[in-house]
Amino acid sequence: MNKAELVEAVQKTLGKDVSKAQAERAVEAVVEGIKGGLKKGKPVQLVGFGTFKVAHRKARLGINPKTGEKIKIKASKSVKFAAGKDLKSKLK
Repeated sequence: MNKAELVEAVQKTLGKDVSKAQAERAVEAVVEGIKGGLKKGKPVQLVGFGTFKVAHRKARLGINPKTGEKIKIKASKSVKFAAGKDLKSKLK
């Protein structure tokens, strides 16, 4: 499912009173809220869906697959998602 399909699903769920533009703004608001929470370094938990967390990766040595040369990989941050119990049960 891409963003356009998600907007369409939100619009359908909210009913015919809601325009596509309003549904898109709702989706954008949720995404921005998640980004904002993660930017503060806090986990974002959506009960029944899952939790988004900031994961810290330490600096490490890697190997360039083309040359075999060792390279330094800088420390970085990424996002991890852990599915909630309700979401996991619906995937079975």
